[in-house]
Amino acid sequence: MKKILLCLCILLLVTGCGAAPKLENGQEAVVSLNDNNSISVDDLYEEMKNTYAIGVLVDMIDAKILNIKYPTTDEENEEVQGQIDTWLVTFQTEEKLLEQTQQAFGISKMEDLREYLALQYKRGKAVEDYAKNSVTDQEIQSYYDSEVFGDIKVRHILITSEATDSMTEAEKQTKKDEALQKAKDIITRLNNGEDFATVAKEVSQDEDTKEDGGEIGFITKGDYPEAFEDAAKALETGKYTAEPVETEFGYHIILKEEQKEKAPLDQWKDKIRETLGEEKLDDDPTIQVTALMDLRSEFGMNITDDTLRDQYDLLMKQTKESLLEQNSTN
Repeated sequence: MKKILLCLCILLLVTGCGAAPKLENGQEAVVSLNDNNSISVDDLYEEMKNTYAIGVLVDMIDAKILNIKYPTTDEENEEVQGQIDTWLVTFQTEEKLLEQTQQAFGISKMEDLREYLALQYKRGKAVEDYAKNSVTDQEIQSYYDSEVFGDIKVRHILITSEATDSMTEAEKQTKKDEALQKAKDIITRLNNGEDFATVAKEVSQDEDTKEDGGEIGFITKGDYPEAFEDAAKALETGKYTAEPVETEFGYHIILKEEQKEKAPLDQWKDKIRETLGEEKLDDDPTIQVTALMDLRSEFGMNITDDTLRDQYDLLMKQTKESLLEQNSTN
């Protein structure tokens, strides 16, 4: 274990390619000084162990586990290269990029950077799988009962705010209020008997549906913003919303034309599991720590060195606390 922990650092310290010199006690020397006052592998290990060795150790453990659980794929390679390309746009050259990664991660070679990013990618996959696998059948059933609906055929009229980024907050609010009032005036026209499709062609600001009288077609769970879908579900067939529905796109007047029967649970189960897994990732800031701790236990991790085991426990505890603190301030 000692030699494994030291392998990266020894590469930096040993200048020759031959065998390391032996001390009188038989230990290998990594640095030789006058008067036989040398530094051995064990000396270096003991010093490292009390400083930053635990971070190196955790990375090594995870690399061994995750390379088995998640063999490298084309998707992983594309993600890693994509991140590097993004950074190169900012830093322009590999040399400048590596200057930054040296400061941030202690990484000074492109090969090591790729390995580091690959490890982070696989950690992300492990955490996502953990979150999805923690979703229970009861949670899936509850979500299906309360959230999933049969496909709904809808039309809509969209009114957007004319606010721009250069405006003050007061000016933006004025434009938003004007858009809301315009949407309410359109509902008044509909209440007075005007045809929905005809009005949509005239005033809707959704260029993709305007010429078709605001026809969107059938929507299903997850296609549109939650407020839009909730409003469509609540409508009776043939009715439109009595008040404008606000989403990130603006104000909608929604007409419900038809609704199909809800598809059976089996057809929704995988999608619901994925959705609830994502919610767990959002709701629990410490799940990334818990997921990897559980995976290490699953692979039988046992840190036999008492000092390193205590450091590992402390690191996991401190990381969770830090994530909780960050989440509370966001």
